[in-house]
Amino acid sequence: MTGPHTRVFGALTALGLLAACADVGGTSDASVSASIPTAAEQACLRDVTVETNNPDVVLLGSEFSEAGTMVRVGVGEMRAPWQCIAYSDGTTAGIMSLTNEGTL
Repeated sequence: MTGPHTRVFGALTALGLLAACADVGGTSDASVSASIPTAAEQACLRDVTVETNNPDVVLLGSEFSEAGTMVRVGVGEMRAPWQCIAYSDGTTAGIMSLTNEGTL
């Protein structure tokens, strides 16, 4: 028979293991506001600002890969979605709007 302390310890251990599995590939929308942007995310925020000529940009999320980090950026009051690929050398590419502009 297990005592209450053993059950609590087991539950806390399981919770810790689950937390260790959470989101290792990039930033999620919920965690973005609580974290400092990575160098790749900062590069895309910078270059999307230049491309759109709009300084009102926010990080929506990102997905890391060895080839390059895909970054999603919100632009303007409406947070229009843009994407950007950032590379480890600080360069970016593939900056484009994700808004279906044909319906505007």
